[in-house]
Amino acid sequence: MTRYEAAMTLFLIFTTGIPAASVPAAAAAETDAKQADPVKVLVARLDLERYKATIKGLTQFGDRRQGTDRNRAAVDWIEAQLKHYGCSNISRVKYMYSPNDTRRPSGPPIAQDADAASGGGRYRGARGHTGVNVDPLLQPDEKLRALNSQPTEPGTREEVYCTKIGATHPDEMYIVGAHMDGHGWGEAANDDGSGTALVMELARILSAPDVKTDRSIRFALWNNEETGLNGARAYVEQRAALQGKEEPAGSGRYPEPKWLGMIQHDMMLFDHGMPRADGSMAKEQRPEADVNIEFQSLAKSAEGAQKLAWAFYAANEAYATDYPAAVGPHMTNTDSTPFMDLVPAISLRENERGREIGAGWDPQWHQPTDVYATYSDPDFRLGLNAAQTTLGAIGRLTGATLAR
Repeated sequence: MTRYEAAMTLFLIFTTGIPAASVPAAAAAETDAKQADPVKVLVARLDLERYKATIKGLTQFGDRRQGTDRNRAAVDWIEAQLKHYGCSNISRVKYMYSPNDTRRPSGPPIAQDADAASGGGRYRGARGHTGVNVDPLLQPDEKLRALNSQPTEPGTREEVYCTKIGATHPDEMYIVGAHMDGHGWGEAANDDGSGTALVMELARILSAPDVKTDRSIRFALWNNEETGLNGARAYVEQRAALQGKEEPAGSGRYPEPKWLGMIQHDMMLFDHGMPRADGSMAKEQRPEADVNIEFQSLAKSAEGAQKLAWAFYAANEAYATDYPAAVGPHMTNTDSTPFMDLVPAISLRENERGREIGAGWDPQWHQPTDVYATYSDPDFRLGLNAAQTTLGAIGRLTGATLAR
């Protein structure tokens, strides 16, 4: 019996109550599973309650609006969690933000011609109210209202990332991202605590000591998405030119491996269908809910992005337990946008960004109701299925294996 098998024997005896005589067979079955499809074993390590707990942890910082102490505390908390997971090469991107930045803010275009130009998909059917709540009195929870009361100030911003170093191709990587900031006087539980928690859970699983990948994976938690994708733009501006450069020469270390793909996660939980004619919404997750995988058909890297989207679709078919995937060509206005002309870039979310979320399919979007208590297990499970999809795809694309 190998040292790993012996460890598995003890683990199974003390955690499952399996009789000692049966443990070698169970350990052998685990070893066979790792050899047959190690990615399946990794996906099975995702857990609904852990995913929910990570979202809950983020909500302790309220809406995490950029330029506030609560945002800075959330960045520190995320970094501490990544260190606890064993994720290596933890670092921060620093940049300056001013509200006078003239670049287009996040959010669906208002004019239909602008919508078409951005590839966002035009609206159809009933539309619900959308917008950003700026009235603190609409938040009935006095403690949450107080937590969110500090206004934003211009100045230095920071965002954190960590990296799983590839064993055979450390000079190439996939970027897996989500934005950690929010606004609207809620808890930003869905937008985008749900995406941030997903990326953190993948960092936890893929940073385990028994996991090896051929290629590198970077886990990035962007700041300032809600003000115009400023954190992701800063990353691209500062680091795109560094791709694939060994530093120091001959060291085998690549501070910025070559980008093979960028995958964004932004609002993962709420697919209750379109608004009714009176503007009301179904209370429960719709049976036909799905994980939307979007690429931008007008991007310079559209061909590669479409191939990447279909690779994620295939991973959903193989590994997601509850909800299917749908592929669409209208990725818009999220942190994958600054990458999309440079590298194949896609986004995963609860609904189509332009045509559905922009038409009011999520009434919690930027509202005081975007709090943890709003969502039920079927909602959280949709986010978990997105995590299964991404972990499955990234595991395949990076050649993930497990120690025997």
